[in-house]
Amino acid sequence: MQHPENDESYKGLKVNKGITDVPIVNPYLKGRVQRKQYTPAEYVEAILKGDITILSQAVTLVESALHEHQVVAQEIIEKCLPYAGQSVRIGITGVPGAGKSTSIDVFGMHLLRQGHKLAVLAIDPSSERTKGSILGDKTRMEELSRQKNAFIRPSPSAGSLGGVARKTREIIVLCEAAGFDTLFVETVGVGQSETAVHSMVDFFLLIQLAGTGDELQGIKRGIMEMADGIIINKADGDNIDKAKLAASQFRNALHLFPAAESGWTPQVLTYSGYYNLGIKEIWDMVEIYTRYTKGNGFFARKRNEQAKYWMYESINESLRDSFYHNPAVESLLATAEQQVLNNEVSSFIAAKRMMDVFLDNLKE
Repeated sequence: MQHPENDESYKGLKVNKGITDVPIVNPYLKGRVQRKQYTPAEYVEAILKGDITILSQAVTLVESALHEHQVVAQEIIEKCLPYAGQSVRIGITGVPGAGKSTSIDVFGMHLLRQGHKLAVLAIDPSSERTKGSILGDKTRMEELSRQKNAFIRPSPSAGSLGGVARKTREIIVLCEAAGFDTLFVETVGVGQSETAVHSMVDFFLLIQLAGTGDELQGIKRGIMEMADGIIINKADGDNIDKAKLAASQFRNALHLFPAAESGWTPQVLTYSGYYNLGIKEIWDMVEIYTRYTKGNGFFARKRNEQAKYWMYESINESLRDSFYHNPAVESLLATAEQQVLNNEVSSFIAAKRMMDVFLDNLKE
């Protein structure tokens, strides 16, 4: 580029030509590096050997919405199924800010020191507006994320029920086949997601804070009834007395609920994730619960009920997908929606008409 300032009439002033813009793409990059494509059998072989890299790729296939990925993923899961089921699955929930991720970091390190292998499935909330997810839980598990015997997989909730990733149960199968004997499933917080997480874990742990006003105000009865253990975090310093008071209030509240089907009486403990206090007592509680429920047969019975529950959930989801991807339904859905908005037809009649179209189309 020529600069008019370099004209002879501008004495004593000179502007250098400058340099050419640097390309934003590396010119030495000949082409995109292609990831090696594995067969389902190769995936399974590597997963059974505990290959974390291949396990991560298999989890990505499970989470993918592409049909060709789902075909491969389902074959991998089916082949891994005989090697699954040998872990203890623990659901972890609590109000936002209760310290779930930080506690998992501390709990996980405690388990690793005992010789366990731990997989953490952290469900990250997706934005309802952008459908994006930060997937930042791993950054709050600083120590655990550096350990070779720990596998941390944050997954976007993708707008599914209460923020629970739809494929979490299938990922559990892969992690168990890879040799992880303890699994944590962390929810996004108190809400509908607890029901789904409770239906895929053996022990359900509720983390609560003290000193936030009425300790029972933010906790729904359903969540209290699902909890196998309640732990009060940040029981340190000036907060110890408040934590003990909160624990007492929770114990009193639990007495008002009917006895659990397992026969287990939920315990309420205090601890400090930051100062690593009371961690051993929490995991002693989990081990006592596991031995107790295996002894009375509830552990196996609950697993069977969960398998049946997820079969029906899969059927419901398949029917939903089939309905919305049916060409006849897709062509008429916008018209039916507009008729409802114009008050030309009720929501219920419109729904029935669309179902009739769907069922008639299946007969053809």
